Amino acid sequence: MLGFLINDEEQREMEYLIKRELEELLMDMEDYRIDQIVKNSMKERYQTVFNLYRRIASKEECIKYMPRRTGNQ
Repeated sequence: MLGFLINDEEQREMEYLIKRELEELLMDMEDYRIDQIVKNSMKERYQTVFNLYRRIASKEECIKYMPRRTGNQ
């Protein structure tokens, strides 16, 4: 297991960067022009980034970015 120490300002910056990445992935996953194979890779990346976000954000903030369940999951 790895760990590192960050101050409050660095935590806020990490939250901002991760939120932007999550929003970008969500927007791209809804784009009909993107192939399903690519979307599957994006879903895996979203899950990884979301798990990282869960470590630094509050529960209320995490709920906003929780992956949505679809009929085939």
